Amino acid sequence: MQLTAKPSLPNALLISISTPQFKGDEATESLAELARLVTTLGFKVVGTQSQKQSSTQKVNVLGSGKLAEIAHLTGNKGVVEDEQEDGLLDEDSLTEISSEIPSNDLDFACADVVVFDCDLTPSQLRNVENQLGVEVFDRTGIIIEIFSRHARTKTSKLQVEIARLNYVAPRLRETSTGDKERQMGKGAGETTLELNRRKVRDQLAELKRELVSVQDVMMDRRTQRSELFSVALIGYTNAGKSSMMRAITGSDVEGENKLFATLDTTVRALYPITQPRILVSDTVGFIKKLPHDLVASFHSTLAEAHDASLLLYVVDASDPSFRSQLEVVHKVLAEVGVEGSKKLLVLNKSDQLSTEQQQSLMDEFPDAMMTSTRNPDDISKLHKYIIGIAQEDMIEEEIVIPYTAKGIVGEIRSSMSVVKEEYEYSHIKLTVRSSAIDLERLKKRMLNL
Repeated sequence: MQLTAKPSLPNALLISISTPQFKGDEATESLAELARLVTTLGFKVVGTQSQKQSSTQKVNVLGSGKLAEIAHLTGNKGVVEDEQEDGLLDEDSLTEISSEIPSNDLDFACADVVVFDCDLTPSQLRNVENQLGVEVFDRTGIIIEIFSRHARTKTSKLQVEIARLNYVAPRLRETSTGDKERQMGKGAGETTLELNRRKVRDQLAELKRELVSVQDVMMDRRTQRSELFSVALIGYTNAGKSSMMRAITGSDVEGENKLFATLDTTVRALYPITQPRILVSDTVGFIKKLPHDLVASFHSTLAEAHDASLLLYVVDASDPSFRSQLEVVHKVLAEVGVEGSKKLLVLNKSDQLSTEQQQSLMDEFPDAMMTSTRNPDDISKLHKYIIGIAQEDMIEEEIVIPYTAKGIVGEIRSSMSVVKEEYEYSHIKLTVRSSAIDLERLKKRMLNL
């Protein structure tokens, strides 16, 4: 099941369902986020519709009156059933709380796709599609498709494909050809649906085996880097993490003003280069209502954050909803078991705030750092902060190296910070700052000289 944004049919109508547990500003912000998600896929949002319901578990999701209204906006291509037929909708659930379809010609703005800002069961999806006559998707389907399109590395592609197949499997439908073959005694007793489901199960099993193999390789790479001080950039999608990564590492990490512009964990060295080196990783962004299977995939995608010495919580300070977004980040990190020993809240995109707004946020978050990736002074301040935290864990010690010890001084310079150096008659005396592990390794080697 793949979403395809056709150039000639790009219009999408978004549907929000307000329930006693999900309403008000939360529902409004979620619908606005869904609009950005759909736009990321290349569709044009032509309007939104909202309805109050007691829950999202009704057979047809919405009342027949609202379905008829939406069917008109999609060109009356389906058949809307009488709501009393299912007997599950009550009159109170039909209260409309907003309708934002553009006032221009509805034929021009006719929606080709309807997207619900909630999860739909396979039967709900099928019922609504039959009644509207157009493709219908839920929030999970949209997010999985974005992940699928943006995955680049082997690991992320495997993780996303597993999540996609888990989503698709219960939504597979029988074809008319399959029914006829079974009636004629063909197909070894299996319908097309049964064959497709078995094929998906086999694909999932193979993908999971392949993922385990790839993760073992990634684990080896992380083990090789484990002795270095590492920083992980984490936060909500579109908070500016990739721009921050590019600014503090001097790298060409992709950064776009889109949700999930990058999914793959990227590791670079802090720039200007320090001795010993400090590694910085840019992790995948978070989002509300993240599908369960993708949360599971975060265990591997966020593996760099598991071992990070410092976590930088990057938020878009210009977004009024960043506080609730930060709660999502904390929740998902708790689910995947990421706990850093040190954390810093980075209030990013300060260039989009007034002086008064910046001061108000610093009063609210006194331990945070206000930054803009467009301000070199801010990047320098963050660079110095990272180095300062890294040096807190370092040990300063004096090392005496005889001139006969070839190559040792070069190795020290490449892996340790040399604070002071003195040249004596028979040796060099270096005062270095380094991790306890590196110092112990150096001392053992000196004993064997």
